[in-house]
Amino acid sequence: MRAEHDDPIIAEHIQPSDLHPSARNELKTLQPEVQERVSLHLAMVAELIEDDPELAHQHAISASRRAGRIPVTRETLAMTAYRTGDFALAIRELRTFRRLSGRDSHLAIMVDSERGLGRPEKAIETGLEVDVSTLETPDRVRLAIAMSGARLDLGQTQQALFELEIPELDPKTGFSWSPELFGAYATVLEDLGRDAEAAEWFAHADRAQAALEEHFGGLDEIEVVEIIEYEDLHDEDLRDEDLLDEDLYEGDSNEVDDAAADQPAGDAATTDDDAAAEAPAAAEAPSSDSGAVEAIALDDDAETDLADDADAYLDAYVETEAAETEVPETVADTVDGAAEDAESVVEQPAPGRDDKE
Repeated sequence: MRAEHDDPIIAEHIQPSDLHPSARNELKTLQPEVQERVSLHLAMVAELIEDDPELAHQHAISASRRAGRIPVTRETLAMTAYRTGDFALAIRELRTFRRLSGRDSHLAIMVDSERGLGRPEKAIETGLEVDVSTLETPDRVRLAIAMSGARLDLGQTQQALFELEIPELDPKTGFSWSPELFGAYATVLEDLGRDAEAAEWFAHADRAQAALEEHFGGLDEIEVVEIIEYEDLHDEDLRDEDLLDEDLYEGDSNEVDDAAADQPAGDAATTDDDAAAEAPAAAEAPSSDSGAVEAIALDDDAETDLADDADAYLDAYVETEAAETEVPETVADTVDGAAEDAESVVEQPAPGRDDKE
């Protein structure tokens, strides 16, 4: 029997249009009133994830109960569960998300959640489930950091270093994930007693962070123009013809992954028997976490001038947004980047554990 859940209050200023367009696109197969309600709850997750992750998690549960067959709702629930320390639920929901979407974009979070449950061996096993060459570069980097942390949990310090020695470990270029990668590498070097090298890589991490902040510092000043979407008249026919088979829905929602068996999921939400009928997602939407579009030069002997031409920068930003339409949206964009801190910065020490081997 599923735990009771009361829907949290939606702020008056929140509108369905506040949700990222790619997430709204996934919800188009829902009935109109359900689509609106789910959009509002997901938009509230974006509003609250940084300041009140617990309340954001309650909104994610409400969205998932109404639209449990829509990948973005399971993805969002997994991210809020991870942020609130419910690692068993995070693993279960991410496996469901992977089954619904066919994507492995959150493998690093699954590895880190296994570490949070005190299962570093299972974490490594999870990380080896997928051929890393099939992952997007940012996802591959985050996985390397998580796998390195699992090796540290097992006292395998040298292997932890090897996990991080990937082509992206290049101090001459900077991407959104570079500071975290460089810092993780420096930490392992420090654990190995190679203090001089560690200091050098910590400096690389600081320099990469400074370059990124300089390069993207003006992003908040860019004017954002809202695009009004007109719903196709045939959408109603699509909703009527593609109603979700309730038996299939119920069977999927009752699946429990091995990883969740060791720890109760608490008031974890699966799906509601009376949830609105849904069809397979209408269109794949973009994966938001693609990292920086271009490498930022980090040469020691030359000062980087990254924003001389405002028009060129705006063009690059627009190209970035266009490029992101190739793969489905991650929760980072789903919640306006708020969940990106949870996903893209996979901490080196195991979640909830202060010591490392």
